[in-house]
Amino acid sequence: MSEQDPVTGFAIAVVREEGKWRCTAMASSALSELDTAITELRKIRSTGAVFGLLDVDDQFFLVLRPGPGGVQLLLSDAAAALDYDIAADALDLLRVDPPADYDDDEIWPEGALDILADIGLPAAELQVIVGEVDLYPDEQLQIIAQRCGFADEFAKLLDTMDTIAQ
Repeated sequence: MSEQDPVTGFAIAVVREEGKWRCTAMASSALSELDTAITELRKIRSTGAVFGLLDVDDQFFLVLRPGPGGVQLLLSDAAAALDYDIAADALDLLRVDPPADYDDDEIWPEGALDILADIGLPAAELQVIVGEVDLYPDEQLQIIAQRCGFADEFAKLLDTMDTIAQ
């Protein structure tokens, strides 16, 4: 994707504090700039879990979780790095090369599959969700939200964002 092409999708910051979930929209620039997404998440002050869910062009998703020791992330399909700068930046951060040759029917997740294990989504389950090639990224992220317990907050925010976009 070149700089001129607008990137569609959504970027949502998710916070769990004192047993309650909160979802807020992130700037649309977070969909094309990994550093912007990370910086925006780092600005959120919370004693609980803070992470970002990004659906980029309905092609792939990213889960970002900044912490004191750096940023954990999961890129749902490393092949996206061939077309999207944000995916290439994610692989750079992970120190992983994009796949040289790949089949369009294969998914190449890279990063921390255990990124949400401490809040109810074990790595093995996240691997299954990422591997569902028949689902769009927004559907995969909805399943993640459901499994972690913030599906209602996630859906309400998406509905609000859809209404604003129309």
